[in-house]
Amino acid sequence: MNAEPKKKVNISVELLTAINNIDLADLCNITEQAITAGGGFGWLNSPTRDVLKKYWKGVVLIENRKLIVGRLNHVIAGTLQLIFQPPNNQAQQNIFNISSHFVAPWARGHGLAKKMIDKAEIIGIESGANCAQLDVRETQDAAIQLFKSKGYIRWGVNPNYAQVSGENIKGYYYYKKLK
Repeated sequence: MNAEPKKKVNISVELLTAINNIDLADLCNITEQAITAGGGFGWLNSPTRDVLKKYWKGVVLIENRKLIVGRLNHVIAGTLQLIFQPPNNQAQQNIFNISSHFVAPWARGHGLAKKMIDKAEIIGIESGANCAQLDVRETQDAAIQLFKSKGYIRWGVNPNYAQVSGENIKGYYYYKKLK
């Protein structure tokens, strides 16, 4: 019998406040892979590497945005962005949005997406928020099931949320009260 032993998978989730060259390469690689697989958080076609580099470098510079990354065996394999209200929106300081949440196709099935949501909710609460919001295309079945399993409640539908290959795609809006 020549069975190979299962390799241990190391999963970690962290708030990324600066991006080094290795992390930047990981972020660009997984973004391209996610776009190709149809889950590129809005991108339908992969932009040039220079555009991706500028995008990811810019994310960590935006004051009311936080970048959560999920690592599989120390390699960035997924991301999630938290968007907090600007200071002038005092009436909605209790709300943050989850955006740009995806896991590279090769890293799916290890619970990384759930762990990133858990981390997002903890950071949201620590930042003074008590409600999370998000939106997702109707075609993102796995994401929809994930958010439902985490207690998110659908409150609205936009019949013209996105356009893919000339077709209008519905968008679903969710929220979750955190405390």
